[in-house]
Amino acid sequence: MSAEPSRPPSPVSLPDSPHLFPMGYLGSLSFDRRVRDEGSEYANAFTLLDTLETYWDARIDLLQRNISSRKDKLKMRAEVALNEIFKGKPPSPDALAENFEREVAKLKFKVSKRMASLGTAWQSAKVVRTREKISFFFGVMSLVFSALLFGLAPQYVHISYTLQLICLLPYRYYSYKKLQWHYFLFDLCYYVNILNFVFLWIFPQSPSLFVACFTLSHGVVASAVITWRNSLVFHDADKVTSLFIHVYPPFTFTVIRHFYPGAEERFPALKEPPIDPWQALLLSSVIYLVWQLLYWKFVYVDRRKKVESGQRATSLYYMINKPGLIGGILNKVRPESRTLYFMLGQFVYSVLTDVPPVFVLYYSPFWSGTYILFILSVSVWNGGGFYIEVFGRKFERELEALRKELAEAQSKSQHSSPTMAPSEAESEPVSPLLGIKSLVGEEKLEIPTSADVDFSLHLEETKKEK
Repeated sequence: MSAEPSRPPSPVSLPDSPHLFPMGYLGSLSFDRRVRDEGSEYANAFTLLDTLETYWDARIDLLQRNISSRKDKLKMRAEVALNEIFKGKPPSPDALAENFEREVAKLKFKVSKRMASLGTAWQSAKVVRTREKISFFFGVMSLVFSALLFGLAPQYVHISYTLQLICLLPYRYYSYKKLQWHYFLFDLCYYVNILNFVFLWIFPQSPSLFVACFTLSHGVVASAVITWRNSLVFHDADKVTSLFIHVYPPFTFTVIRHFYPGAEERFPALKEPPIDPWQALLLSSVIYLVWQLLYWKFVYVDRRKKVESGQRATSLYYMINKPGLIGGILNKVRPESRTLYFMLGQFVYSVLTDVPPVFVLYYSPFWSGTYILFILSVSVWNGGGFYIEVFGRKFERELEALRKELAEAQSKSQHSSPTMAPSEAESEPVSPLLGIKSLVGEEKLEIPTSADVDFSLHLEETKKEK
């Protein structure tokens, strides 16, 4: 399984603890906090101007830096030449070393300053909006293109899978490395994706490897969409990448197994008779155990101190701090035994999720396609919940701000209208139309003056007399 959380903050150092998984880590790995400010303008249309502006700003900045670098080099050469001319002798080695260290220090300062400014610019609202628009564009186009490819040319689906995987895996490593989450890349889903790549392009003639890839892709990898609540949120590149890693492998192997015309020519492994389901289940379990032993050795033994100190986030930490059945069970286990229980639970989960692929999905095109549609539907449902929650909170904040604005306006009108009795002002309800006008974009709320109030009272008295 692979943890695909949604934008948690960078892990923070924890105080020393005798236990492997300190309970105080609950706050430091709140992965849901990485959701961007819901008040950002998601409704902005994708404009080519934003993309071009971002592109040319970067190009102009690069040109300026090149010119500045050349000027610095010329100044340094001129300084050395002048020293040689006026002093009549070449500079000493100590002077050269001192000058070199001074220039290196200047260069380091400029680089660090530039990196800080680039980081600030990268997180600016304008760049974030542009990134989200680009992610939305490519996410939607990938989904549409994959559907068209499945209907028109299914023999190219594995090529689309490979090209997108080559692009998304380096991005995932870069983004997770910055956040110190790169231990998530050792999880099973990445292991299976690499195994799929090996079969598709190195050993397409191996029937055992094909069965193992089909079983693991449809089993533990696809079911992780439900376990880790992967969401189809097109504007979020991290969520799109997570969904691709879990949905595209079973989609690709479903196409190869059931819908690829003449697949035996491209993948000779399909010429062999199907392996017995129990043998396939045993084979996938052995491959899983190989990964589990490597993961245990690399993460829980060789890098135990980094994991215990909280410097590196892992799937176990995520599950402990995630509300739900698994997190509740793990929190009841003694800290020194959690690793063992978690590994055993993962193995049982893997075996159970591999049962439908080896007994049903491998032999039925209908149920295999239905299963893919179900997994994708879960991600769409989760994505819909994400959008509703974000926009619901945004609307709630705007409504609360509107209430405060109306309360302040009413308070000001009470103080500025001496002819109106306090009891009348308190009992006078605020018209709901004011709220509607503010929601649709009214910029200014008109507050009645004392003259307006006096005129209204005079008009009411005249009506009563009549």
